[in-house]
Amino acid sequence: MQEIIQQLGTLFVGSVPTMLLFIVLVLAYQFLMQKPLTATLKERRARTEGAVEDAHKAIAEAEARAEEYAAKLRQARAEIFKVREQRVQQWNAERDAAVDVARKAAGLKLSQAKAEVEAEAAEARTVLQASAGDLARMVERAVLPAAAGGER
Repeated sequence: MQEIIQQLGTLFVGSVPTMLLFIVLVLAYQFLMQKPLTATLKERRARTEGAVEDAHKAIAEAEARAEEYAAKLRQARAEIFKVREQRVQQWNAERDAAVDVARKAAGLKLSQAKAEVEAEAAEARTVLQASAGDLARMVERAVLPAAAGGER
């Protein structure tokens, strides 16, 4: 057993420089590599998160501007529709006024034409009545002499 302990002791003494070198390498890695790498990763993460937050803010601003633009567009369309409706109402009023003027003019012409026709009819009646007497006498002369001659 003594021999095993002695061999272990020799191995341990032989491994001390290796362990010291390993510890020095671990400490050198900690100070030279891991700390700067960790700091760089933290800075990168902070920048990335900041960029993501900035992107979210920019998206929110863009959405707000788009909503504002859409509201202005709706308002402009409503104004255009309102103006268009006013113009249509104005055109309808002008058309109705023109139709009324034309209807009144046509009614006036119709009443004048009726008056003329009635005047011509009255004139024709008087002419017919005047000529009816003459025609009756002519028929009487034509019929009576022939009737008188036949009785004789």
